[in-house]
Amino acid sequence: MAEITIFGKGNMGSAIGSNFEAAGNQLTYLTKETPVEHLGDIVVLSVPYPAIAGILAAHRNLFAGKIVIDITNPLNFKTFDSLVVPPDSSAAAEIAKEIPDASVIKAFNTNFAATLVTKKVAGEHPTTVLLASDDQEAKDKLVAALEGSGLAFIDAGSLKRARELEAMGFLQITLAASEKISWAGGFGIFL
Repeated sequence: MAEITIFGKGNMGSAIGSNFEAAGNQLTYLTKETPVEHLGDIVVLSVPYPAIAGILAAHRNLFAGKIVIDITNPLNFKTFDSLVVPPDSSAAAEIAKEIPDASVIKAFNTNFAATLVTKKVAGEHPTTVLLASDDQEAKDKLVAALEGSGLAFIDAGSLKRARELEAMGFLQITLAASEKISWAGGFGIFL
């Protein structure tokens, strides 16, 4: 059992949290109004990318030694046609620069909340979570903490793969927003 802290309790935070709960972990949600004195072993940043800078600035010292899960897709929400991080970087890499004493993992950004709840993509294919991080032990701990949740996992490689995962997430969101795929669909991986 791991102690999990999730910043944000929207659709994604709740869906991810339900999987941690199903796997028997202790879970705490933090919102803007919640005083923060302690973070769990695994911290999930389930807020829009622009909100992360404020969270990191306010609680920087609490992130040391933690496994930090970045689920964001850093979209330009004004134009909805590009990512807002440098072309050779990713949201996860930018977060890792800000909290170098934490182990940052890119995960859940290529999944929609509905697929995390049902454990199915398009109602029939298993939901697979792609992981990218430079810390293999952290990835292993995340997968272990979700054992029994019903989700499948694929290690996508080092943190530099987060850029490609964010591009996939961006494409998937724009397809759903333009009603070319459903929010219960998305990319499925067949093992």
